[in-house]
Amino acid sequence: MSSAEPYISENSRLETRPVIRQLDDSAINRIAAGEVVERPASAVKELVENAIDAGATRITVEIADGGKTLIRVTDDGCGMTPEDLPLALSRHATSKIDGSDLLNIHTFGFRGEALPSLGAVGRLTITSRAAGHEAAQIRVSGGKLEPVKPAALRAGTVVELRDLFFATPARLKFMRTDRAEAQAISDTVKRLAMAEPSVGFTLRDVSGGGEGRVTFRADPLSGDLFDALHGRLASVLGREFAENALKIDATREGIRLYGYAALPTYSRGAAVAQFLFVNTRPVKDKMLTGALRAAYFDFLSRDRHPAAALFVDCDPQLVDVNVHPAKSEVRFRDPGLARGLIVSSLRHALAEAGHRASTTVAGTTLGAMKPEQPTASGAPRIYQMDRPSYGARSLSYAAQSPGQPKAPSYDALPSPGFAELAGAYSGRVTEVAEAPAAPGRPSDAPETSAPGAEQLPLGAARGQVHENYIIAQTADGMVIVDQHAAHERLVYEKLKRQMAENGVAAQALLIPEIVELSDNDCACLLGVADELAKFGLGIEAFGGNAIAVRETPAILGEVNAEAMIKDILDELSDQGESQLVQAKIEAILSRVACHGSIRSGRRMRGEEMNALLREMEATPHSGQCNHGRPTYVELKLADIERLFGRT
Repeated sequence: MSSAEPYISENSRLETRPVIRQLDDSAINRIAAGEVVERPASAVKELVENAIDAGATRITVEIADGGKTLIRVTDDGCGMTPEDLPLALSRHATSKIDGSDLLNIHTFGFRGEALPSLGAVGRLTITSRAAGHEAAQIRVSGGKLEPVKPAALRAGTVVELRDLFFATPARLKFMRTDRAEAQAISDTVKRLAMAEPSVGFTLRDVSGGGEGRVTFRADPLSGDLFDALHGRLASVLGREFAENALKIDATREGIRLYGYAALPTYSRGAAVAQFLFVNTRPVKDKMLTGALRAAYFDFLSRDRHPAAALFVDCDPQLVDVNVHPAKSEVRFRDPGLARGLIVSSLRHALAEAGHRASTTVAGTTLGAMKPEQPTASGAPRIYQMDRPSYGARSLSYAAQSPGQPKAPSYDALPSPGFAELAGAYSGRVTEVAEAPAAPGRPSDAPETSAPGAEQLPLGAARGQVHENYIIAQTADGMVIVDQHAAHERLVYEKLKRQMAENGVAAQALLIPEIVELSDNDCACLLGVADELAKFGLGIEAFGGNAIAVRETPAILGEVNAEAMIKDILDELSDQGESQLVQAKIEAILSRVACHGSIRSGRRMRGEEMNALLREMEATPHSGQCNHGRPTYVELKLADIERLFGRT
């Protein structure tokens, strides 16, 4: 039967049998370009990574029209010989691996696809010079290769890509505006700059002709790893991040985690300040971002996101980077080990930070105190502060059926009172002599405190205003404490400690609730049964695709088990883990802490105020309340003097 002989298909239509053909190199490269080069930023990423792999110490990126008409990458790396240039434009030709072991990769690139792919969809020119050789140049346009010719270049390599996607004009329709593409390129260069502090980067926009304007610059840094990384993060992410970031450095079973993670009070409204690297390769990995979110789970409301730049270093044999054409995804041999290292290391660092809150809290406070400036029309200028929306956690699984017993009352649950707190710290606080009442001054305002208390981080209490805010004097400024928010966090931390020590009480159901699931969902849920049991949710297989819910956390009262199970499955499918049960339990503890803490409007004695300050200093995470809001504001004396024009 010939290749074009007709045949009758199952639906009785006359068809022609398709012919199998070998695609030519030009078509193969254009197909590969669709995977590797999604937009101008993808081309910049590939070219800059090649420059880093070549040992460059300074890299300059020039773009025009968002990279659509020009991308030029100049480096001072090792360069290429005239004989290497044609080979570099051949598909799957690379100097970075020999192909014998794809799990032992130490470079950014290794596929040998980027340059031929770029040459297939744009006009590519490579000029390079290796030590001991003459400079040479090669061009390829729409896949058509030109001969190598001599060129003028001192050292290194210059790669110039013009008219990206001119050979595949349909792709141009999917490009965004010049500004959006330029921003994507800037983000790409900044991520690579964070990965390589020892390399200098310059990004220049030459859209208007001439030398253009520098949109990003980072000089090469040397010395201690953390000092160099801290300096690079300050130049890329800003001084505020560097000031409010905690140093992370931990190792477990051959995997090292290092970098910086910001305090909870320095959070963002979106996950735009999360940078993750594996063996210095920028990645966007669901498991790693999930671990970062889990580490901050108890310190931020769900509409706030942490900021961090974290680096995971390990033997290349422990991680597979050959799972995506753009190399943006990785797979760990033991993902649980990597995730556990991130969660435990970040939580340990946050605990060591103690009561510390971000400096941006004070900056926002000082900004709010500045007088309004009149506008040109004479109307006062109104400033909208970047105020986070911290929503309280909600409990959504309370049973709604009439006649069912209610969940236990918050007031019925045990919570430590403030008298207990003050009594526990009375040994560290000197009795305060109450002075006679003065006009406008409450009679119980403290005149004195423990000797040297001003030298302590939160200072010595000097008064209380509006029956809600404690004013304390420090060695070089003052502190304003929200008494309700601060004590709420202290009570919450104590309740969590009690739960960790005693476990979560489980309530056995008189009649187990049977939930029908699919094969995959049933297996997925039973795989985390032990984890759910730690929080009082007992499940077991019931035959077929069903599971039986036999126990629920007692603190939640009556719950809709089926709805909870399905939401847990949604989280497992989306994030690879579920913290839903823990979230519901901690929401109850948070509310108990809120009801059991000092209420706004209560006048406090001097020893109570000082006891609260000392307890805050001794309690981890006391710098923010249960919803991520700051519990205190610290103002330096120099800042206060500037408010009054004294400097």
